[in-house]
Parts: sequence; C-alpha cells; structure tokens
Amino acid sequence: MRFKLHNLIFVGMALGVIVGLSLFYLHAHASQTDLSIDLVFGAEEQLTGQLRLLSGQRTLDLNGRKPGVALPIALEPGPGEQTVTATVASKTADAIVNSLDAGWLRPDGLRLVFVPENPDAPQQSAERFRLSVVAPPNQTILGINAYIMWVLDLLGPTIFMGALKMIIAPLILASIVAGVTSLPNISELGAIGWKTLVYYVCTTTIAVVIGLVAVLTIRPGEKAAAQQVRRDREHQLATYRAQYTEATGQPALRDDQRPRASYLAWVSEQEGEATTGGAEAARFRKLAGAKERSPGDIFKEDIVQPLLTNPFSSLSASPPNSLGIIFFALLLGVACTVVGQRATTVVGFFHQLNAVIMQVTHWLMSIAPLAIACIMAKLVAENGPDIFQTLGWYCGTVIGGILVHICVLLAICAVIGRIGPLRFWRGIREAWMIAFTTRSSAATLPVTIANTTEKLKVSPKVAGFSLPLGATMNMDGTALYEGVAVIFLIQIYGGLDDVTITMTAITTFLIFITAVLASVGAAAVPDAGLVTMVLVAAAVHLPIYYIPLIFAVDAFLDMFRTSTNVLGDSIGAIVVNRLERGRLGEPAAART
Repeated sequence: MRFKLHNLIFVGMALGVIVGLSLFYLHAHASQTDLSIDLVFGAEEQLTGQLRLLSGQRTLDLNGRKPGVALPIALEPGPGEQTVTATVASKTADAIVNSLDAGWLRPDGLRLVFVPENPDAPQQSAERFRLSVVAPPNQTILGINAYIMWVLDLLGPTIFMGALKMIIAPLILASIVAGVTSLPNISELGAIGWKTLVYYVCTTTIAVVIGLVAVLTIRPGEKAAAQQVRRDREHQLATYRAQYTEATGQPALRDDQRPRASYLAWVSEQEGEATTGGAEAARFRKLAGAKERSPGDIFKEDIVQPLLTNPFSSLSASPPNSLGIIFFALLLGVACTVVGQRATTVVGFFHQLNAVIMQVTHWLMSIAPLAIACIMAKLVAENGPDIFQTLGWYCGTVIGGILVHICVLLAICAVIGRIGPLRFWRGIREAWMIAFTTRSSAATLPVTIANTTEKLKVSPKVAGFSLPLGATMNMDGTALYEGVAVIFLIQIYGGLDDVTITMTAITTFLIFITAVLASVGAAAVPDAGLVTMVLVAAAVHLPIYYIPLIFAVDAFLDMFRTSTNVLGDSIGAIVVNRLERGRLGEPAAART
C-alpha cells in the first residue's frame, strides 16, 4: 500500500511532537540542579511568602519542579541562619554555578529577595546568603540530548529549509517573468495586479478587525495568570522606585503621582540592561534596533530601497530580497513583451527555468515527511508545554481569531473562487503543513505554487505573479497577531508607572491602522512579526521591553500565523484566477 505524501507529512508532524516532548522532559529532568541556600533576613516575626533570586533585574527560576519562578518559604524570625533547598533548571544553574567560588561565597550580582504574601507588606533583601551545589546536572544525558538536537537541526532547518530557500530567488524571478510574458497583453498584468492588491488589503483589514474583536471580548490580559504577572511587575516597580530615590535623592513620582520623566528613562535603562543579558538577548536587540526607526525610515529602508536594489544582489542576498526580485522580474517581463520576437530566446529561457525549478521542488518534497518530523521535534523540544501556563488565554485568543479568519477565507474561496472547502484543503494541504512546520511562507512558496497550479488548476500566469507577491506582503495571520499581542500587553500593564496608556477608542484605532501597515513590512521569514510589532507598540507608547513576555510562545503561534498567510495567498490566487478566467482564455475550476 502506497501512502500519499500529505499522509506521510502528517505522520511526520505527529512523530515530531512525540519525540520533541520526550526530549524536552528528558532535558528538563537531567538539567536540574539541587542547591542548598543558607540565608539570613533578620525578620522580627514569622512571615510566609516567596523567595526570589535576582541577577541584575532578571528573576532566576528557583522552583524548577513546579510552575512559577519563586520558592515558597516560611521565614523564621531572629538573626539566625536558615537553610532551604531549591531545585533549579539549567539556565538558573548556569547563572549561579559559574559565579560561585567553591560553592560557598555569595556570588556577585545576585540578590535574594523575600516577597510577602501580603501585597501591602514591603519586600526584604537577604542580609547575607550563600549557595552550595547538592546534586549537579546529569552531563551524560545532556550530552546525548544535545547530539540528538544537533541531528534534528541538521536534517530539518539546515538541509530541508535551506534547500527550499535555495530555490526561492530563482523561482520568484522565473515564475513572474514566465507569467507576465504569457499574458495576452500588458493591460492584463494591470488587471491581475490591482485585483490581487485589493484582495490583500481587504483580507488583511478583516484579519485585524477579527483579532481586535477577539482580544477585546475575551480579554486574556485580565485573566488570573496574566494578573499575577501584573502583580509581580508592581512589586518590581516598587523596588525600582526605592532604588531610584536612593540613587538620585528625589522621589520617582511627582506631587500629582505621575512618574517623572527622568525616572521613566532610568527604568528603561534598567530594563534594557536586564533584557539584553538574558537568553533572548538577540531578539531584544532586534526589537531595540527597530524602535530607533520612524515609519518614514521603515518605508524608505524596507520598501523603496529594496525595490531599487541591484537584481544580482537581491538574488544572492540571504534571505533573498523578494521585493527587489519581484520588481525587476516585472520590469523584465514587461520589457520582453514590448520587444516581442527579438526576446523569444529570453522568454523561452525563463519558461524552461520555471519548469526545471518546479521539478526540483517535487524532488525536495520526497524528503518532506522526515524533514518536517525533525523540525517539529526540535521546536517542541526547545519550548515544551510549560509555556502555556501563563500565556494560555493569550494563545487561545490568537488561535481562535485565526480560526475565525480561516472560515472567512474559505467562504470567499467558495463564493467568489467557486472552490469548496474540502477540495481546497485537498489541494493545498501539503503547502499548509510545510508552512506550519517551517514557519516561513517564503520557504513554502515553491510548494504553494506547485499545489495551486497542479491541484487547484490556477493558471500559472496568475499564480506566478500573485503568490510571490503575497508571500512578501500579504500577512493576514501576522496582522491579526500583532493587534492581539499589543492589546494583551496593555491589558496586563496598562496604568503602571511606565505604561500610562489605557484602552480607548483612539488607542484601538491606532493599533488597527498600524497593524495593517506593519504586516506589509513583515518579511516572509520566522520571527519577522516580532520586529514589526515594534511599530504597533510605538504608536501607542508601549515600552518595547514588555514584548519579551510573549517570546516564549511566539514560535508556537508563528506556525498558525504563517500557515494562515499561505492559505490567504492561495485563496487570493484562486479568486483572481476566477475573475480573470475570460481574459486568460482558460476555464475556471468547477465548484465542488
């Protein structure tokens, strides 16, 4: 019995989840380190609360076996020494053990803070403390785990995604030139172009509206887990106010209880130092770099300049400069059409190149099941299920909004494109699965073109133009996600010292406009949505150092965003193909 490719890909995804979860829990168990902490607080009475270990302003995990980062403790009264045992994860162990001298001297840069259960009671810092390692991590198991992760990364992201990305640039160039030169006349290119752009703008607008309605209705930032994050931040800001007053000799708040500008600048500096020293430092530096650019700079640097880049530089860049390739390919195709017979050799070359690249795509798809299993296993092993404990409602809101938007897209496909949901799914499922696992609509582009032209019978003249353009600028899932994410953060932190904004009609409108515009500038590669989110956050004055809260679930949500982007691109090609069937001289697919 011969299994179809999409069935094998689905099996690969399922196996990848199982292997990834196994690796995640194996690594979590093997990397735990047991510490003994001798501490002195000098409390006047017995207090219950939580013990937190801070490195700079970053909270380290002292509770590796249970949810949360703090260790529950009953603080004994008196000046005597008290000993507690903590089981910490590998990241905390690395931050602590590397700082210890024989395991017993107080490490520099670390602070032990007691947070009472009573929110009105002040926090206390340990007068002195010392740490010792009781049980180190299992290095043998960690070494085996690291080797398996290396193999998964080699077979999945490195080889398979690298091979797909290798053919993106020549595919975009060849497919657009072949599509333009196949049109009866130049006016038909304009007709396809404006219909495609109108479709993209309309569906992106619908996506943002759905996201805003979902987040304002469900209000994930006001759920219990998210409000615990807010309470932790309130405690941290109280500490900041005390530290600022001690350092400058002036209160952090003015007489009207509004924060001083100098205090907000000081908080921003502290947060920047803390975040750039963490595990997500590279991502935060990307956000900080994006913050320095105005909308005008983004338009000039991300749209105008890429359009006018040397085509050879666009083709050889990593990742390829899709906008530059599309613009040059359009110019080249139009020029070939105007020149006529004298360009026959050039036109034939690009048609043949397009056919050859599609054949290479089919070869790469033969290893897709194994590669996707490796990609999924690596992704699950790196993140695990624990990330949903605090951000579960947020993830549910994003995914729920995306599901509603998919229903809208399927309705458009059925009503205008005349292709029913079942037939559409059968035709596009391979591209959807690859987009879901690779999290890159650009890497999925060769498969998307193959599926739409061969299984959904979209004219190559339409698919060759609309799909590369859609992979670059049609980001329905990303636009929906950015609006939900920013409002979610405002719901948690709104009204605090450094987040003076609250949700109003004006704030909602600003988020709507900037989310639509920012999605156009989101590159078709993983994590690009996080960077363009800075534009949305800046529009409503949300500090960017709050965005790392959602880093933990971004890779998971990126799978849903990217696969939705690819669905939107494919339905756009179907709709334009249906509307243009008369001019193209080709029959549209019958409705099923």
